[in-house]
Amino acid sequence: MLLAGSIAPMPYLNRQGDVFVLYLGNEGETDNENRFHPDWIDATHALLDEVEAHEGPAALVTTATGKFYTNGLDTDWIFGNLDKLPGYLDRVHTVFSRLLTFPMATIAAVQGHAFGAGAMLAVSQDFRVMRSDRGYYCLPEVNLNMPFTVGMSSLLTSRLTRQTAVEAMTTGRRYGGADALAAGIVDDAVEGDLVLGAAVARASALVSTRGANLSGIKRGIHRETLEALGTATDESNFKFG
Repeated sequence: MLLAGSIAPMPYLNRQGDVFVLYLGNEGETDNENRFHPDWIDATHALLDEVEAHEGPAALVTTATGKFYTNGLDTDWIFGNLDKLPGYLDRVHTVFSRLLTFPMATIAAVQGHAFGAGAMLAVSQDFRVMRSDRGYYCLPEVNLNMPFTVGMSSLLTSRLTRQTAVEAMTTGRRYGGADALAAGIVDDAVEGDLVLGAAVARASALVSTRGANLSGIKRGIHRETLEALGTATDESNFKFG
């Protein structure tokens, strides 16, 4: 949670060879929740613009440096701006849509907790590597009395197996790395500090696929979900709390 008057953690870029690494919170800090503050969303899009502008083979890994991969929606901002909630959620959707169609391979290196919209961010990417010894993948909305938007529901039910989506969305189960792997939520689970290296290695093997053709293939795969994510949030059907 942010204290009054504090600045939202900002994402930043690093690079390992042809692989861009997008860190979801402030450099050198380990206690950020990396929530989807409006400024964070804008900064994330700006960094994705920078990655897209690079010419040549490339792939993208997203990760963070502390306890959280990302803790999802910025509830502090939401409760202070309830009149802006539909537009805010539509803006959150743009991050998911962009990653679903990103013109290079995308890998989520989930080194810590991925909750709510943070869990959705992970499944918006092509592949996921998760830490096996600490951290949870969790959709807590059912316990927060918070509905999923049409776009969020489509994203989760298309990217998870149907029964895993039912369990994750209706029970709020917390999946550790091994359980997430068994449920098909992630593609690999490795110990501790090996997460980023495993994700970068997977991404490095795919840098040659970068380009408009890859983006077009992804658009075909995710067509229905992209349409749902592009549907404006109906305030009458979405109440927080």
